[in-house]
Amino acid sequence: MLSCLHPLYLPLFLSALPRLWAENSSPSQSAFFPDAVCFRISQVISAASAVYHPGEELYEKGLHHYASSSTQRSRCVVEAGTVKDVGAILVILGETRTPFAVKGGGHTTNPGFSSTPYVHISMYRFSEIKYDDVSKTAEIGAGLIWDDVYAALEPFGVNVLGSRVTGIGVAGFILGGGYSWKTNQYGLAVDNVVAYDLVQPNGNTITVTNSSDPELFFGLKGGMNNFGVVTKFTMRTHPQTQVWGGSIYNMESVLPDIEAATVAFQESVTDPKAAVIMTYNYVPSAQQIITTQMLFYDAPEPPAGIFDAFLAIPSVLFDVKTRSFLSLIHATPSNSTMGARAVYQGFPIISLTPCISAILVNESKFWGKALADKTEVSLSYDIEMFVPSIYSHNPDKTAFPPSRNLFFQPFNMAYTWNSSKFDADFHETAIISSEHIVKAAIAEGQTQLARAPNYPNYAIAGTPLQDMYGDNLPVLRRLKARIDPLDVMGLAGGWKF
Repeated sequence: MLSCLHPLYLPLFLSALPRLWAENSSPSQSAFFPDAVCFRISQVISAASAVYHPGEELYEKGLHHYASSSTQRSRCVVEAGTVKDVGAILVILGETRTPFAVKGGGHTTNPGFSSTPYVHISMYRFSEIKYDDVSKTAEIGAGLIWDDVYAALEPFGVNVLGSRVTGIGVAGFILGGGYSWKTNQYGLAVDNVVAYDLVQPNGNTITVTNSSDPELFFGLKGGMNNFGVVTKFTMRTHPQTQVWGGSIYNMESVLPDIEAATVAFQESVTDPKAAVIMTYNYVPSAQQIITTQMLFYDAPEPPAGIFDAFLAIPSVLFDVKTRSFLSLIHATPSNSTMGARAVYQGFPIISLTPCISAILVNESKFWGKALADKTEVSLSYDIEMFVPSIYSHNPDKTAFPPSRNLFFQPFNMAYTWNSSKFDADFHETAIISSEHIVKAAIAEGQTQLARAPNYPNYAIAGTPLQDMYGDNLPVLRRLKARIDPLDVMGLAGGWKF
């Protein structure tokens, strides 16, 4: 055991870890070295940071994910509290070639993307928010969830482009691109970031802007965690009044009216302040589809006519009103399946048509019934509606989307269940179902989908990088080689260049 080593020999042992790890590189050969790495980290970090082990309460907090299937039991949880400590941790992990994870909000459904059996870095302590009224920017810590950001900015009458539902972490959302309720007006979240505070894989800390390093600035805009650990984002803010919106739930009996209202909205509404997310939810306990419409208008009241068709349909639950932006976020149903096992599968789509809507109904019901006896909780198919100009708000190239000349919008499938015995069933079904929908859309005439990229934050594990980053991939790989030549960040989970 490490505790049995004489103190005089401990520094020599720790300094030899890189060589010992190389000689015993397979994690299955020994579970001893990660414990030694955890100890070494505990010796170099400041009092602003801490290391927690199994059995300690904050260990559990550090590991927690929205989806239980995304949580892994690490040898230790490191709550880093300063950028200097993050740098020291990365240096140790790189020297010892120790696999690790970096977790912000923990909302990814891909196992191993922000979890690990080895060293788990939790960003909770990077939770500061500062608003600058002169520059109209906000500095946002990478350990926050968007609920906290909206609450902090509300007294100033401003907002940033963040998540549309409750409980989403700041870091992963921005690093993957970030579609927001205000995207129609201002683009993606990455289009509104003016600076990144980045701890590089070599331990150094830099502030990345378009003028300081244009190539790295480009790579961080959608390039996930390939270039180091971002500890703070500086974002443009925009005026924020009260908004109008909320959720409506409808039974399957009125589905034709919901479909007609949704297709009509997609075809006719061009007001950039208006948005809708339409969800087909197969609920096995009800043995039918229950639809959810999340409506949004970026003002206290919408103009007459935009949402009238939705409002006229009989509902089983209605929560649409004038409210604060934060109230709207808190009213979303995204946490209703927290703790279940989950998988997301995304793909691009151009528009919802009557034909595609019919296919979504069939997919929901067919697979919902097929998986009902496999501890299924729900199957959801979500169409997110944006205006075609959303990629025109930023003239600069970004890692994602790889092209700003092609309009597409993200589509997300969300499956939830309870038993790990059926993980493969739900994962494979999500792939099969998504391929069927995309092929049907292309056959109907949405041929642009053959070139449209998949949104990294929705893409299922195993999605080829080319499908998300397109022609940007060679550039991103060269950038990765420059910034992280020893591939330290390759030891962490996620999409890797």
